Amino acid sequence: MAKLAAAERAVLDAMVARRPDLEECVEGLLAVHGALVRVYDGGGKLLLCGNGGSHADAMHIAGELCKSFERKRPIPAATAKRFKGLPHGDDLRWHLEAGLPAITLGLNGSLKTAVENDSPLRDMAFAQEAFALAKNTDLLLALSTSGNAQNCLMAMTAVKALGASTVAFTGPKGGHMAEAADIAIKAPGDSTKVIQEAHIVLYHTCCAMIEAHYFPSPR
Repeated sequence: MAKLAAAERAVLDAMVARRPDLEECVEGLLAVHGALVRVYDGGGKLLLCGNGGSHADAMHIAGELCKSFERKRPIPAATAKRFKGLPHGDDLRWHLEAGLPAITLGLNGSLKTAVENDSPLRDMAFAQEAFALAKNTDLLLALSTSGNAQNCLMAMTAVKALGASTVAFTGPKGGHMAEAADIAIKAPGDSTKVIQEAHIVLYHTCCAMIEAHYFPSPR
């Protein structure tokens, strides 16, 4: 990938200084950062999935990307002008923030339960939703401490068939998801809680780096 800007490098260096045990994940973080730049430069979006605490992490990532995280994200002046004369336009053009598109799978209960009820194949709800939403310009990031979550693996297969890329955040063993992913980050840890604690640091770093790439101005 291209050389990191100073703001992006500072985020990564700060993580390593704070959590030296995660230095082994730096190569993977750089690969994910490069993939996200390609996705967003190409007009694509990030899809996310996980189960339990990892589902909460998927929502957390989307929350950090769709609005400002650590930096100012003004909307472009040309876009702001389009709000003139629209209902609440004058307020919204000053308060809306630029977002990086990210969607967490599994939040549409009507879709999820319909798939679970109608399909004889278990665990395919994420895959169905991903298959409906994904384009070949997109990236799916799936989180699983074991790396063997079948619904996440199915979603990865569904988007790969469409030409999209995949990232897996797993524990140290990696599992089938790490084997199937284009990029795998195997976080250290000997229990679910420790691995998930590492995942939080790692994905916060990803979010802060990609935000620094597109919105270099500090808050």
